[in-house]
Amino acid sequence: MPLLAFVIVHLLVALALPFLARRSTRAAFLTAAVPPAAALVWVLAQAQPVLSGQVITETVAWAPLIGLELSFRLDPLGLLMTVLVAGIGSLVLIYSDTYFSRGGGDARRSAPLLLAFAGAMLGLVFADDLITVYVFWELTTICSFLLVGQAGISRESRRSALQALMITSLGGLVMLLGFVVLGESAGTYRISELIANPPGGTPVAVAAVLILVGAFTKSAQLPFHNWLPAAMVAPTPISAYLHAASMVKAGVFLVARLGPVFAGVPQWWLPAVVFGLATMLVGGWRALHEYDLKKLLAYGTVSQLGFLMVLLGTGTYTAAVAGTAMLLAHGLFKATLFLVVGIIDHQAGTRDIRELSGLGRRMPWLAGIATLGAASMAGLPPMLGFVGKEAAFSAYLGGSGPEPLVDVVLVAGSMLTVAYSLRLLWGAFADKRDIAPTEAKPAGPEALVPAALPAAAGVFLGIGYPVVDGLTSAYASAFPAGADPYHLGLWHGWTLPLLLSAIAVAGGVALHLGRTRFTALRNRLPRLLDAQRGYERIMALLERVAVGVTGRLQVGSLPTYLGIILLTVLAIPGSALVVRASVPEDLRAYDNLLQLPLAIVVIVAAIAVLRSRRRLTAVLLVGVVGYGIGGLFIVDGGPDLALAQFLVETLTLVAFVFVLRRLPVRFTQTETATTKALRVPKAIIAGATGVFISLAAVIFSAARQAPPEASAEFIANAEKGAGATNVVNAIIVDFRAFDTVGEIAVLAVAATGVASLILASRHERRKRSTRAATSPRIKTPTLAKQQEEVRE
Repeated sequence: MPLLAFVIVHLLVALALPFLARRSTRAAFLTAAVPPAAALVWVLAQAQPVLSGQVITETVAWAPLIGLELSFRLDPLGLLMTVLVAGIGSLVLIYSDTYFSRGGGDARRSAPLLLAFAGAMLGLVFADDLITVYVFWELTTICSFLLVGQAGISRESRRSALQALMITSLGGLVMLLGFVVLGESAGTYRISELIANPPGGTPVAVAAVLILVGAFTKSAQLPFHNWLPAAMVAPTPISAYLHAASMVKAGVFLVARLGPVFAGVPQWWLPAVVFGLATMLVGGWRALHEYDLKKLLAYGTVSQLGFLMVLLGTGTYTAAVAGTAMLLAHGLFKATLFLVVGIIDHQAGTRDIRELSGLGRRMPWLAGIATLGAASMAGLPPMLGFVGKEAAFSAYLGGSGPEPLVDVVLVAGSMLTVAYSLRLLWGAFADKRDIAPTEAKPAGPEALVPAALPAAAGVFLGIGYPVVDGLTSAYASAFPAGADPYHLGLWHGWTLPLLLSAIAVAGGVALHLGRTRFTALRNRLPRLLDAQRGYERIMALLERVAVGVTGRLQVGSLPTYLGIILLTVLAIPGSALVVRASVPEDLRAYDNLLQLPLAIVVIVAAIAVLRSRRRLTAVLLVGVVGYGIGGLFIVDGGPDLALAQFLVETLTLVAFVFVLRRLPVRFTQTETATTKALRVPKAIIAGATGVFISLAAVIFSAARQAPPEASAEFIANAEKGAGATNVVNAIIVDFRAFDTVGEIAVLAVAATGVASLILASRHERRKRSTRAATSPRIKTPTLAKQQEEVRE
């Protein structure tokens, strides 16, 4: 089972890495790069059979009694994502050795966490079951939280990590609800079965919306996009892997994975297209005005994720081809650019474009690598980004309805992409007249090579587009292709998509040249909506609500706590009982005459407890109630329950007696107007709860329609297997021996506690008496003598 094996190896090696990192962080990072590299090699070896239609599947029973399985599947989409997750993951880990060359806690912590994250992402990519998807989805969320927060020393890192955790985990819970709705309505949680037989109806539309919420939060779509730029406080290699090549791809990957299931469902493709277009524009506009190179790339990532959401959520063949091509291209050029920014920050000590000048001449190799990455991001030929973007423009041509409008917005978003790509290159490497040349040492090969390989792959895959076309077409075959399916290519002739690409490039150049005027315009515009400010206000509101609720409920009053618990019981299971339950037809008042006097004793003792004024009397009456219930157990044929009840009541009574010796004899609470006013509501709540418990006991006892299989097995095997004719004794002694031993252990612990109270009380009393006998008596002078001493 190689798919599961690779995931397990990632996680096991990650568990061992902290011990290696204490000795050598270099060895830890290089060791961590081995499992992703091995996974990449194996998956690429399976590329030919996978692209020819063969699918590799694995299933491991997780909880077979309830039908839970770990299902894995390698298909063309999984192959593409593995190239990003494993390929870029191994490069980032090698690069991290140089970036964290000073060592320290961040280096020792990052190596195992990055590898664990890679393993969780591989599990997510291979998953063929919705529950399996959710398990690895949340594992990536936890790893991301730890990686962004690092040691948690700075307030900003803690706040950013918590923000990412809050938004993505809450979206994940909504997504889980969508998974449940989809799986139950379709009768299966297996993704491949859902694709083969897509379900329909209202539940599927509801599931589509719920699942999109999870995808939007993970892939930073409006209005959940603000967590991604805030997470840029993490070290640059972590940003390169989590927020460019891997984690933020999880949302768009999920949309691509479930796209064939929801093809044609308006509740799926319409929000994906609308929110994706809005995210593309907002992210591109924000990136156009950033001075921090990482923040610029972060908002650019938000914009590109919106672009991918539009393509992969549309649900057509050409859009699927374009979306998967852009998915691969984006992972390659964003990983390159993030690693380049990390080198600049590491070598120059800053990544603020207002402080950088002349790095192009000092670092020509780095500038060349960055130019390749930015060219692919801007969609210039012959880069893979150009091939994918031309396919994207082609996906919305020739259709009726809003398709041409989608192309218009895509062209506008692409203009912004070209503009902030130029801003990145100009800000990082250009000579600026009003800024002194930046001092920086050239980077070594260990840093340059991991950044250069994805950039070179963007060039080679753009020129060798048939390789990518085979991969994207294999995934897109799940959608109707039509008579003349689209194929990727560098040259389709003088077509409208080529014209749109040229317009996007020319418009982006014009935006960059007018950057000063546009930034001044942006500063003058009112900021009506701000996602970060909205998040902070929501969190502040939640904090105020929490403080208010806590202040009103956690008042230090046991009756208040008990009343809240009882009201909750009445509101949730009580309302369900009233709506759904029915009283059994064969209900009898009693089964044995002895039940009547015992019940009278219990009721009278319970009423007497309410009327008692002495503490000891109340405790004894509570004991009478317990002993009466034990008697009912004996009458009903449960001597073992009765024995446990008698022992518990006895031990409780003894413990109460020793505690009450230190308390006043009578209840000392005085009646006030408030307590008198609350007496009636308390009585109503208590009475309603008692009625609910009584009805529940009657109704639940009649819920069983047939004897369970376990009871039949106990009866059949009692005499033969345990040598007992009493089935109850056989269950206690043989069939449930460990359970009985546990009950005996609990009783022994309780008895030990009571005995300790008794011995401690005696020991304390002896100490006080000994101290009183040995201490010298101090004579207190009389008042007359004190007055005489004062006069003298």
